[in-house]
Amino acid sequence: MIIGLTGKNGSGKGEVARFLKERGFEYLSLSDVLREEVKRRGKSLTRAQLILAGNELRKKFGPDILAKRVLEHIDTDKNYVIDSIRHPSEAKALKSRNGFVLLNITASPRIRFERLKKRRRESDPKTFREFVKLEQTEAKSSIKSDQQLNQTLKLADHTVSNTGTLEAFQSKITKIVMAIAHKKKRPDWDEYFLGIAKVVALRSNCVKRKVAAVIVKDKRIIATGYNGTPRGVKNCSEGGCPRCNQLTSSGTKLDECLCSHGEENAITQSAYHGVNIKDATIYTTYSPCLLCTKMIINSGLHEVIFNMDYPLGETSMRLLKEAGVKARKVKLD
Repeated sequence: MIIGLTGKNGSGKGEVARFLKERGFEYLSLSDVLREEVKRRGKSLTRAQLILAGNELRKKFGPDILAKRVLEHIDTDKNYVIDSIRHPSEAKALKSRNGFVLLNITASPRIRFERLKKRRRESDPKTFREFVKLEQTEAKSSIKSDQQLNQTLKLADHTVSNTGTLEAFQSKITKIVMAIAHKKKRPDWDEYFLGIAKVVALRSNCVKRKVAAVIVKDKRIIATGYNGTPRGVKNCSEGGCPRCNQLTSSGTKLDECLCSHGEENAITQSAYHGVNIKDATIYTTYSPCLLCTKMIINSGLHEVIFNMDYPLGETSMRLLKEAGVKARKVKLD
């Protein structure tokens, strides 16, 4: 779950961030990117300098640069709250990430100005007139790379009014977060095991293509395998396979390749450890080659579920069908 926060100055975005941080959310802020930039320039951390730095970064690197830098810090297994989203391109970049929801926190100008006076930050406007003028600067601009807060607010998935008590405001946030959590889709079993296969592929030592397979029975992983040179042989990535290390054209000199395939290694690892794989399912990042197809059939596996098509896999698909082994392609996001 990734909750983004937008809203005008003093609306209560910081309170939402604090509330969610206390409940296990990791905190990220586009303003922190700006603070780092202002410090790098040797300037004082005023609101005017932050706005200037943001406008200049957007102009130089694109209007979504701050969001892109923040996205680099996001892990898929954590919940996040992201503060200070002030440009529609930032919101759109974040919305491209699965699980992102944008909240617009609102309150009347007078209420927000009184909050700013209470927090007593040196860079905050001292009069209501200064406050209104600053808001007009942030709200819109004829320069597309400048802050466009009004356009950003329109992209919000939820608008939350913060004009009552703190408890009432926190209750509204809790209801929204729980509604998001209840709607969030878990990976189904195919997505789950193929996702694990993609992680297993990271262990591959082949320099040309990283492939992996996971053998599953009763929703339990009983074997894994990734492609690379045989046990006790120098890794392909260290020069162990001459064919791969000469970057031979795909589909040529396959008889000279020393690397075992992911499916092959998963099956042979099962035999090595005495694990019965009859009637199990094999999940693989690529559809199997002809050699692995024959091993799949003869080892008694009953289904192949793959993510990508192997370039030379047409004969394999025909053979699996003839042998009565199911084959399905499941595309991961």
